Amino acid sequence: MVDAATKKTLAAIPLLKTKAGPRDKEEWPQRLKEEVTSLIKYIQNNKEADNDWLRIQSNKDGTRWFGKCWYIQDYKKYEFDLEFDIPVTYPMTAPEIAIPELEGKTAKMYRGGKICLTEHFKPLWSRNAPKFGVAHALALGLGPWVAVEIPDLIKKGLVIHKDDKPTAE
Repeated sequence: MVDAATKKTLAAIPLLKTKAGPRDKEEWPQRLKEEVTSLIKYIQNNKEADNDWLRIQSNKDGTRWFGKCWYIQDYKKYEFDLEFDIPVTYPMTAPEIAIPELEGKTAKMYRGGKICLTEHFKPLWSRNAPKFGVAHALALGLGPWVAVEIPDLIKKGLVIHKDDKPTAE
């Protein structure tokens, strides 16, 4: 079941209309335009709600995405690189988002730093494909993962703020 906060987030992100993946040379450019429009709206909504937590961009053909996400705790900003490739079966298959520097620090992560989205996000994606896109993966996959996992990793001392790391002399 989807909670009220998730429904509100979902309602604010435009759904996509074009069912095309990177191998579909005819329709992919249109899908990519929809992806960018949806992402712009999602990031704009976040800024308006004082919930700005990521920057993202893609390569020229929209098959590789990369950027930064961050989490603020105790007035400290913890920043992480994120990356993912668009799967060849996209949009029927969700992208696997990775935060490589956190690899091996939590059980909720696969090899290569790919975050675990199987239990909560993947069923939601499969019910809504091909209307979901990159913005939905970030909002409903990466966002909740970061909100739960990063505070736990900080508490366990597995993630240390850059200002608190010992300096080599």
